[in-house]
Amino acid sequence: MNPVSAADSPAPVPSPAPSEGVSVIIPAYNYAQYVERAVRSAVAQEHRPLEVIIVDDGSTDTTPELGARLASEFPEVRYFRQPNAGLSAARNAGIGLASHLFVAFLDADDEWLPGMLPAAMAGFRGEPSTTGLVACNSFRVDSQGAAIGEKRLPPRRDCYYTAVDILMKTRFMPSCVVARRSCFDAAGLFDTELRSSEDRDMWLRIAASGNRIKYLAAPLVRIRKHDSNMSRHAARMVANMRRVRRKARRAGIVARSDAGFWLRLEAIDHFQAGWMYWDERRTGRALLHAAISLAVWPLPLDRRELHEPPFFRLRAAARFLLESAFCKGRG
Repeated sequence: MNPVSAADSPAPVPSPAPSEGVSVIIPAYNYAQYVERAVRSAVAQEHRPLEVIIVDDGSTDTTPELGARLASEFPEVRYFRQPNAGLSAARNAGIGLASHLFVAFLDADDEWLPGMLPAAMAGFRGEPSTTGLVACNSFRVDSQGAAIGEKRLPPRRDCYYTAVDILMKTRFMPSCVVARRSCFDAAGLFDTELRSSEDRDMWLRIAASGNRIKYLAAPLVRIRKHDSNMSRHAARMVANMRRVRRKARRAGIVARSDAGFWLRLEAIDHFQAGWMYWDERRTGRALLHAAISLAVWPLPLDRRELHEPPFFRLRAAARFLLESAFCKGRG
């Protein structure tokens, strides 16, 4: 699929009603090669956002020039620059600047399909006010925008996720989220101490604060994978996953006495850590985390609840083992 361009943008449509006004927050740090595509995919929405806020987190590339140009081209685009403080701080700044009742997040290297906001806002209609967040499915693309394969099975139908579901596994990407602004009054802002997994922590706190989370199975967001992704830093990701797990345990989302749950969660986190290291071609580390996952919880995990293929942990361990045998000395 090709990125959205100016030529693909639909004709302007009437602004949404004030009760459905959306502020889009695009945090950006040295993503000048992608941020324009993200912005254009936001203003091209069939449910047009009332404002698109680019939060430049101290970029040293040409993001400032791009941000200024896009703000002059589109009346709904606002450009804001701050000293480098990290992704969580950039999103928090955007929330503080947002003027409308709904807040949507779009990372600077991702893109929305034109129907993303219409689907998300339709997802809120008919729901109680306690449905605080609607998220959709996504698919991965490479640095050039070409679709790439998925390792896991997505859910096939719309559903609701609880705090326990999100604690067990990250269910959606930040660029897939539209939330009521009131969610952040109840749950607080993104944790600036977390350098990754901050989104999982945020959705956990939103769910735990009494807000329902609705999930749409339709894939409406392009998630771009490239060498600068935060998910490429496996060691940092693993450390922050552990911190989120500890925070959730202290918060009492699941009783500390439920040892089986916490062991299963640790096994799943180690399995995911294995894939992160494998993506970095550190096969030794990948194999180690796969082995820990099986040692911590040797019994089968519910593959359908986790949206994984059959025997997913054994298949991953075998794959890591085979590659490790051919790539000795790596990792």
